[in-house]
Parts: sequence; structure tokens; C-alpha cells
Amino acid sequence: MAEKPHMNIVFIGHVDHGKSTTVGRLLYETKAVSEQDMKKLKEEAAKFNKPTFEFAFVMDTLKEEKERGITIDINHKEFKTEKYYFTVIDAPGHKDFVKNMITGASQADGAVLVVSCVDGVQEQTKEHAFLAKILGVPQIIVGINKIDAAGYDRVKYEDMKANVTTFLKSIGYDVNAIQFVPYSALAGDNVAAKSDKMAWYTGPTLLEALNNFKIFPKPTDKPLRLPIQDVYSISGFGTVPVGKVETGVMHPGDNIVFMPGNVKTDVKSIEMHKQALQQAEPGDNIGFNVKGVDRNLIKRGDVVGPANNPPTVAEEFTAQIVVINHPTAIAAGYTPVFHIHTAQIAATIVEIQDKKDPKTGASTGKAEFLKNGDVAIVKIKPSRPVVIEKYSDFPQLGRFAIRDMGKTVAAGVVLDVVKKQM
Repeated sequence: MAEKPHMNIVFIGHVDHGKSTTVGRLLYETKAVSEQDMKKLKEEAAKFNKPTFEFAFVMDTLKEEKERGITIDINHKEFKTEKYYFTVIDAPGHKDFVKNMITGASQADGAVLVVSCVDGVQEQTKEHAFLAKILGVPQIIVGINKIDAAGYDRVKYEDMKANVTTFLKSIGYDVNAIQFVPYSALAGDNVAAKSDKMAWYTGPTLLEALNNFKIFPKPTDKPLRLPIQDVYSISGFGTVPVGKVETGVMHPGDNIVFMPGNVKTDVKSIEMHKQALQQAEPGDNIGFNVKGVDRNLIKRGDVVGPANNPPTVAEEFTAQIVVINHPTAIAAGYTPVFHIHTAQIAATIVEIQDKKDPKTGASTGKAEFLKNGDVAIVKIKPSRPVVIEKYSDFPQLGRFAIRDMGKTVAAGVVLDVVKKQM
């Protein structure tokens, strides 16, 4: 039987709107979690005095998360539909954890933005939706959860849908391409099966909406680019870096280089889900064994490419940014932390070269400072060597979020790179 096409999806949105419960319900409905496991989780939820949390507990495997009832780390869980094989990248909604959400969204082929029908659009809903847009998540479902708590009321659903639509339009989404689904993760209405309590709704269930996602052609024709997420030292195996292939193809025997450290080596073997691979393609989350490389020479944030076509290390770069959430204003000399692929690096905004009208994109010339909602072309200097590519060449390595004071203050895309002479 042919392998089903694989898709990474991320669930985003406010911390209390039911993302974990939604994922738990999907895993249960697609039989990725057994009745027996579910029973255990139900007992455990009762023990922690969180009787409605059994579905959320499917995802929240860490004890601390269960006690606090929030999601911390990024968890990978899998389920199958008749059409696709999905890996769920569960991105935490709690505000301290946005940097995990950035990693999650940058790996996703599609997103489900979960919005409570009772509480509506919150600050975090906005931040996550905006990040998904900037990070280039190509398709989105808006799941309007807790329809049971809204009494399955059509008017409440339509109002909420209108609010979310207005907001998504304002940050540049094509709202005609977005599927809206009212559902209840807790009660199970409209997740896998149509609900008899919403005769007024004729659209897809949540699972059907996921099946409507499109697979985009993989950028296999481009040179290999693989940002490193982690590096392990495995006895008897040696050094095993882990990451997701963004572009190109990797084979055992390939001669590769890790940048910015300029560490050259050969790929010994490649593994995904404990299976040996003869080639790894874009979208594959892999571990690969490298010859004779001290694990201390490579780290998270490095990027692998072919030795004869190395990833670009930036001396400085020009980017278009949009300010989302800064308490005062951004001026030249500002040095926040940039999250670019798996790298986190302090970098300085050296110059605001051109401010744009956010509605028309028209140029308004140089500016002294930028405030919330402003769009501008800026020149940026990283504090140390880091791989950055032009968005037009490698979108996955050419977009970033800017974080400061525990918040995402801005996000952007790379227009041009001045290469560092190595």
C-alpha cells in the first residue's frame, strides 16, 4: 500500500481556547489513542482535579504541565485520515512559550487557529495568527471551539466568525481561502462526525477541513538547507544532529558543511521515526550521523548545506519588518533577539531606510523611529555569524520574528544579504 502523503500541522491560539483538547480529541477520533489510554487519562484528569482535561492530557505528557494545566514544550503526535498522515506540532499558547510556537509554525504545512466561541479574539490569538502569516504557514483553518458552551447558537458563531475574519483580513490573510469550522473538542461535535445539534451548519467537520488542505510541491530542486534543532552524542553512533530538511535532498555519503562554523564532513546515515532513509526530502524531520565531528563543533541554529554550495553567512542584511507589539518605539541602535529558523541571535537595527504605508505599501522615505503597525525596510547587523538567506531564494531561512521583554515585538522577511567573507 502506498504511503499517505505526510503533512505537518500546528495548532495555534490563546492558551485557554482548547488547543490541547482539540488535538487529544482528533487523536482519539482517528484511533491514534486507544480507549484504554483514554480511560487512564480520564482517571488521571480526575486525580489532578481537572475532570474535563483528559483530551488535553494526551498532549501534555510532562507532569508539570498536567499540574498547571498548560502546554509547555513542543510535542509531536501523529494521526492518519483517509487522505493524509499528519504530524501535529503542538505549539504552546502560554505567553512565555512563544519561541517554541515560532519553531513550530516555521515547520508547519498548515495551521489550525483555535478561537473560543465564548471568549473570542484575544491578544495571543492575534500574535499567533500574525506569526503564522509572517512565518509563511501556507494554509489555515479557523476552528471556533466551545460551540457547546455557546449553546450551539448560530448567531454567536456568525458573530465570532465575522470578528475573526475582520482581524485576519487586517493582517493580510486572504480570508476566502480560509475554512471556518464550529466545533466542540470536549463534546466531540463536528470534530470527526457532523453534529445533530447544528443543523444550520453545512460545512466540513474539523477532520474534513484538514483533508481539504493542499500538498505543495517540495523544493527538492534547490540546494540542501537544513537548520539544526539539536545535536546528540549517541554511544556507538557518534554525533547525530537533528533537524528538518527545508530545501533540497540529503543522501547518505553526501559531502556537507555546517555553517557558520564551516565544519565539513560526510553523511554516514539518515534516520526518521527510527527508520533508515536512503534520502531525506523537504518536510522530513531527521537525525543524521556524521563522520568524525566533535558534537561541540555544531549547535542548534547552524545550517547544513552541500560543501560546494554552502549556506549564506550574513555580515548584515536588509529586511522588511512590521512592528506588532512594542511598548514605545523602535529606533536605530535597537538590539533585540531575532529568531531566524532555529537560530536565536541578538542583532542591531542599524538604519530605518524606508517606512511604508501599511495599507498601500507606498514608500514614505527614511524614518527616525517605528511604532506598532508600522512597516519598514531596515538594515540589520547580527552580533555574531549566523546563516540567513534571502526570502526570495529560501523562504524558510529568510523570515524571522523579533522578540524582546518576553514578547514578539516585530516580524519580517529578508530582502537582501551582505555575505560575510569566511
